[in-house]
Amino acid sequence: MQGNRGYRMEQQNHAYKRPQHHQPQYHMHDPDSQSPTNGQQNTSSNEGITIDLKNFRKPTEKTFTQRSRLFVGNLPNDVTEEEMRKLFEKYGKAGEIFIHKDKGFGFIRLETRTLAEIAKVELDNLPLRGKQLRVRFACHSAALSVRNLPQFVSNELLEEAFLMFGQVERAVVIVDDRGRPTGKGIVEFAAKPAARKALDRCADGSYLLTAFPRPITVEPMDQLDDDEGLPEKLISKNQAFHKEREQPPRFAQPGSFEYEYAMRWKALIDMEKQQQEQVDRNIKEAQEKMELEMEAARHEHQVMLMRQDLMRRQEELRRLEELHNQDVQKRKQLELRHEEERRRREEETRRQQEEMLRRQEGFKNAYPDSVSHLTAHSLWSSPGSMGMNNRSSLGNSNVPAGAAAATGSGAMMPEAAAIGITPPAADRFGQPANIEALGATNQQAFQRGTPGADFGPNKRRRY
Repeated sequence: MQGNRGYRMEQQNHAYKRPQHHQPQYHMHDPDSQSPTNGQQNTSSNEGITIDLKNFRKPTEKTFTQRSRLFVGNLPNDVTEEEMRKLFEKYGKAGEIFIHKDKGFGFIRLETRTLAEIAKVELDNLPLRGKQLRVRFACHSAALSVRNLPQFVSNELLEEAFLMFGQVERAVVIVDDRGRPTGKGIVEFAAKPAARKALDRCADGSYLLTAFPRPITVEPMDQLDDDEGLPEKLISKNQAFHKEREQPPRFAQPGSFEYEYAMRWKALIDMEKQQQEQVDRNIKEAQEKMELEMEAARHEHQVMLMRQDLMRRQEELRRLEELHNQDVQKRKQLELRHEEERRRREEETRRQQEEMLRRQEGFKNAYPDSVSHLTAHSLWSSPGSMGMNNRSSLGNSNVPAGAAAATGSGAMMPEAAAIGITPPAADRFGQPANIEALGATNQQAFQRGTPGADFGPNKRRRY
C-alpha cells in the first residue's frame, strides 16, 4: 500500500511540473542519420518521443502529394522561408514552401499525409511572435468527384482510366461499411490542367470504363473538413452571434409561436424528403427500364451482327462456289480442247499411215504389171527378127525351114517361162499350136551346138 501511495504521489508531482501550454511533441529524424539504440529513451522533455520516419511511409504511398500540403495562416509579416523550414524540419524534409507576406499565410508540402497530420496537430495554435498559427490541410484544387461508377471498378482501374489526362496522385472507389461499392469515387491529379482536361473531355463525350454502357459523371470535388470541424474559438463574436446565442438549446413548447413555425418548417423538410425519395424511386425505375431496354437492344444488336455475319459468309461461300465452278468449267474446256487436239492428231496420224499403206500397196500392185507389160512387149513385139536371129545362131539342124519359121516365134519361150512371165494367147499371133508343144518343139529345134564344134564351111560362129 505504501508503494502504491508513493507511486501516485510521484505521478502527481510529474503532472504538476509539466507545462500546461505544451502539447505532446514527437522528435522526427531522418532514417539515414544516427539514431539512439533500441530501448534507449530520451530524457529531455523538450525533445519528446523519437520516431523513425520509415514508420510513416506506406510501401505504395506516393510522396509529396497534394494530400500532404498544409495551409499555415496568421503568420507574422517578417517571417522567412528559412524560419518556416526550421519550424517543420522535425517532420521531415519539406518539398514546397510558399509565403504570402502581405496577407500573412503560406503553404508547405511534407513527404506523407501522416507526417502532415502530426505537424497539423502539434503546430496548430502555436504562438509565434505574438500570434497563434492556424495550420490546416490545403484545399486540393485538382481533385474530382466521379459518380455512376460500374460495379466492378477498382482503385487501380480508376487510376488507369484517368492517367490519359495527366499524372494521378490518388484514385479511390468509395465503399460502404461492408466494403460494397457505392458508385462514387475520388480522383486527385498532380496539377490543375490535367483535372480541367478530364472535366472537359468527360462533359463533351461519354466515357465508359467497362462493358456496361453507362458513362461516368465527373464534377469538381467539394472540399470538406470533417476532422476538426468548427471550434468555438474560430467563430467570430459579432452582434449576430450574441443575438443567436441568447437562448440555449431547447424543445419548442406546444401552442407557442416557436412551436407553430417549427412544425411548418418540419412539414417542409418532410415534403422535401418525400419528393427526394420519389425522385430517387423514379430514377431507379427509369434505370431498371433502361437496363431492360439495353439488354433487349444488345440482344437484337447481337442477332443483327450474327445475321450480317451469316449473310457475309453466305456471300463469301457463293462467291467461292462461283469461282470453283468457273475453275471446273475452265478445266473441262481445257480437257475437251486437249482431247479434241489428241483426236485430231490421232486422225491425222492414222490418215498419214493409211496414205502410206495405200501408196505402198499401190506401188506393189503397179510394179509387177508394168514389169510384165514391158517384158511381154519387148519379147513379143518383134517375133520375126527374134526367129531370124535364132536361126542364124543355130548350127546344122534337121529342122526344115518352114518348121524353123513356124517355130521361130517360140524360140524365147523357155526364157520367158523361166522369169515367170505368162505368154500371150496363141491366137494373138495366129498360131494355134499348144504352148507346151511349142516349148517342147523349141527345145528340140533350138539345140545349141557344143562349144568348139565344127561348123560348116559357110558357117561362122557367133558370140
